[in-house]
Amino acid sequence: MDRGAAAEGHPARLRRADLTAVADVRKDLRQLLLHWGETGRSDIAELLISELVTNALVHTDRGAVVTATVTDRLRVEVRDFVSRRPLSRRPTTEGTSGRGLMLVRSLADSWGIRMHGVGKSVWFELGGTTA
Repeated sequence: MDRGAAAEGHPARLRRADLTAVADVRKDLRQLLLHWGETGRSDIAELLISELVTNALVHTDRGAVVTATVTDRLRVEVRDFVSRRPLSRRPTTEGTSGRGLMLVRSLADSWGIRMHGVGKSVWFELGGTTA
């Protein structure tokens, strides 16, 4: 799989600036989560993965790798190859950006940033049920 959300153990590589990959990521994640979680949890997962993938593709120039792991919880990691930490920005009413990390922080059960030798992973987790 060279585009879209990765099934367990098969990371998807996304080319830089290929924003058409965001729709493929959502579609593949939806397929992966067909029988997982309460109603609405997959919708939240799709929104959050869209935000992280879009951020990685817009704010870096080296592409990204997406990995999704499903057990009783969903863990999604989006790894890019730029060592700059993502900045949380305050969205404005006129702007179209600045909401991605705010949404992840608000909707994920847990999330974080893990720095690598080259680049970083931004990840989130969701349980299959609402807390």
